[in-house]
Amino acid sequence: MQHNTRSTGFVLFLIPLACAYEGLAQARTFRRRPPRPATVVQPLTVPPLVPPVGALPEPILPPAPSSASSQCIVPADAQPIDTSSADHVVGTGTAASCTAQAFIDSVALGGRIRFDCGADPVVITLDRPAKVVNDASDDVVIDGGNLVTLSGGGTTRILYMNTCDPQQHWSTSHCDNQATPRLTVQNLTFADGNSTSDGEYGGGGAIWARGGRLKVLNSRFHNNTCIGTGPDVAGGAIRAFSQYDNLPLYVVGSTFGGGEGLGNVCANGGGIGSIDVNWSIIDSVFSRNQASGFGGNPAAAGTPGGGSGGAIYNDGETMTLSLCGTRIESNEVRAFGSGIFFVSNNHEGTVRIENSVISGNLGGAWNVQPGVSMHDDTVWIESGSLLE
Repeated sequence: MQHNTRSTGFVLFLIPLACAYEGLAQARTFRRRPPRPATVVQPLTVPPLVPPVGALPEPILPPAPSSASSQCIVPADAQPIDTSSADHVVGTGTAASCTAQAFIDSVALGGRIRFDCGADPVVITLDRPAKVVNDASDDVVIDGGNLVTLSGGGTTRILYMNTCDPQQHWSTSHCDNQATPRLTVQNLTFADGNSTSDGEYGGGGAIWARGGRLKVLNSRFHNNTCIGTGPDVAGGAIRAFSQYDNLPLYVVGSTFGGGEGLGNVCANGGGIGSIDVNWSIIDSVFSRNQASGFGGNPAAAGTPGGGSGGAIYNDGETMTLSLCGTRIESNEVRAFGSGIFFVSNNHEGTVRIENSVISGNLGGAWNVQPGVSMHDDTVWIESGSLLE
């Protein structure tokens, strides 16, 4: 839906109403679901729903790419961004100077952001999310230099971007498909984010992103959580919608979960969850994440729903999930897709698996490929990979 934003003040007044109508219409569209197999409810045997909040380990870097994953080409659009000439620097050289408020203020201003917190790893614990202001800057780049952990303290989401949220400023008449802001997070750890109390924008314990573009590079996501049951909420670490022109959301060299007790948890998509998003995931790891709901989507009678996609929950229409050099291991569900849940409602979807491993994922049913739930007519392209 397009609107003329330049004719009169009256029309400008209508833009928020029009965008709200678009968002409502789109939200209704998201919930069209074809029939799915009966749910097999199985108990989880992994850690509790909400992981304990305590002392964080030093940042855990993803493993070096193997000879298989080194065959993966990282597109120019998915390369790290130089932040040596930063627009904003959080901190003045000490850990104490790197406050949550300084970080939140920098994100609101936008531009390229880096940290000066001293030579040792530092944890910055937030009491509310840092929020991108849609018309502040075309690019928001947050670079932790592999020394910074952003923590939600087990009580709050960490980072939020929504081009259709009027409180963050509407900057176009087509908030569900606009080019900016472009949000990049790189060389960061996101830990103990929690969005369970955010009913309107559910999912995304660490990051919730709609509109513009999101890119995740060389980052770690540990112990993030969102609502534990429900048919349409997803993404213990990341929840994404409406990427500009359906361009891919890149995840490169990043880890979701990892070691024992570091997994992310949500009703669906323990690691990541999305609607109508194309993902390109390169040289990354998803392990020990949980889809903690049960009853599937739509929810089976007498159940709260959810429990699909231990690592990845990819739902919507006409979309592609691409993995290269990526490991999906030891994730767990109660409904479908112990590793990956991929359902294109119009049956126009593609899953591409190259030089990757999908192994040891537990629970659920309707696995058309080992650890993968999808329609039989989904285009499946696999090469050089291990699935078991």
